[in-house]
Amino acid sequence: MSDVGRARPRSVEIYDTTLRDGAQLEGISLTVEDKLRIAEQLDWLGVHFIEAGWPGANPKDDEFFRRVAKDLVLTTSRLVAFGSTRRVKGKVDSDETLAHLVASRAPIACIVGKSWDYHVTEALQTTLDEGVAMVGDSVEYLREKGMEVFFDAEHFFDGYRANPEFALRVLEAAATSGATRLVLCDTNGGSMPFEVERTVGAVVDYFGDDVGVAVHLHDDAGTGAANAIAGVLGGAIQVQGTINGYGERTGNCNLTTIIPNLTLKMGIETIPRDRIERLTPVAHHVAELVNMPLNPQAPYVGHSAFAHKAGLHASAIAKRPDAYEHIPPDTVGNGTRFVVSELAGRSTLGLKAVELGLDLDAPQLNEVVETLKRLEHEGYHFEVADGSLELLMRRATGWEQPWFRVESFRVITDDVRSDWEDPSGAQATVNTEATVKVHVGGERLVATAEGNGPVNALDQALRRALNGKYPALEDVHLTDFKVRVLDTGSGTGAVVRVLIDSSDGDATWTTIGVNENIIEASWQALIDSIVFGLLRADERG
Repeated sequence: MSDVGRARPRSVEIYDTTLRDGAQLEGISLTVEDKLRIAEQLDWLGVHFIEAGWPGANPKDDEFFRRVAKDLVLTTSRLVAFGSTRRVKGKVDSDETLAHLVASRAPIACIVGKSWDYHVTEALQTTLDEGVAMVGDSVEYLREKGMEVFFDAEHFFDGYRANPEFALRVLEAAATSGATRLVLCDTNGGSMPFEVERTVGAVVDYFGDDVGVAVHLHDDAGTGAANAIAGVLGGAIQVQGTINGYGERTGNCNLTTIIPNLTLKMGIETIPRDRIERLTPVAHHVAELVNMPLNPQAPYVGHSAFAHKAGLHASAIAKRPDAYEHIPPDTVGNGTRFVVSELAGRSTLGLKAVELGLDLDAPQLNEVVETLKRLEHEGYHFEVADGSLELLMRRATGWEQPWFRVESFRVITDDVRSDWEDPSGAQATVNTEATVKVHVGGERLVATAEGNGPVNALDQALRRALNGKYPALEDVHLTDFKVRVLDTGSGTGAVVRVLIDSSDGDATWTTIGVNENIIEASWQALIDSIVFGLLRADERG
């Protein structure tokens, strides 16, 4: 239900809780240094508030608040310390949680309290009047200590649905005691957008201009971002969420989606306009700091958010960039990518060639198209192998790599058992040895090396054969190795696809090999990786 008579807010505050609520995602463990670096990124992005953690809850958060004063300079954002109301029947002046909030020296405290009567009577096992008093007493105490206070109404949408009178009494206690923001939390994450808009609208109408209303939304029903928009349509002036949607269970409202939706789609100001283009680099930087790959399909900031694979799409984009893109990608710091696969036509490959700085004429483009389709039919997958794709396109122009020519390679693996009397309990020692023969200029070079498996042995033998002739190889190293069986019905005789990720410390690239023999497939990907690394070094000069 939408109240067409309610005006949208002109601006919405962005409150980031990545360091606290986001850190509750399974698999995330942030050090104090990680938290400081993430806070720097959030400030650079321009969020209004950074919820830094719960002082007193653990040594890590305590250290963070101690170090903030000397190690963190915020130019845009304001720091918030998170905590809870006083205990049941407790006194505010002796409550440890409230004391830690004051001691944190953060200018703002955000405290959570119960707004669902069920939680008050069953979880806290106290009366509704005491539940209300816990909120009012705590807000008043922190205000007297000089802190601005935001009140997080936990489970508000469930509580309002069950007992709206009590839920509003809790908010009244916070507001009359001096809270400047009433944060309506969908703690279970199960509310629908129409419920959120209707409930937020009712609260905004009830309080008028006396206090600002905010929303804090989880994504358990997959509606976190939609609920944030609904909350703003209902009159909320603050949205709380996390970078990349990190958070407990299925995550929180994703700020990298909400910010551009509000500003670019709805004309509502959030972070400074000139910082919207920082969304993508910040999203990727934070993903690196939390050591979790960013979802490539993430709206706006994902690697595939503006990637075009079908030839028809690419052909249209070549004529009109806005034909298949809902915003200019650079608005959010991202970019258009043309993904080359068997679906690609000449337009796609032409755009890819321009992107790579290659001058391919029509016959060469046709040759690449046909080669690409044939190889992908055999099991290659060039949209994930940018390094091999570029080499393929260069070869179509007549280019041949000038650094070395492979004559042959051989791999020998010895499986030595320590106890032949009892094979079931024997300990195996696997020795892998590779020999590589290459030609550099007019010189034939042969080298043998041992390694931790065939790929490592081949890599070591090739580098030894080249014998320091190309110093740039010292910077090139493998970062990941993936194998996929393509025709599982063939058992051990199946065709396999090998992908190798490599880096030179400045950029990363992926190369590919396909064969029934896993060592041959690995060798193809390895050679492409080395050649591409030398190509990059040569282009850099």
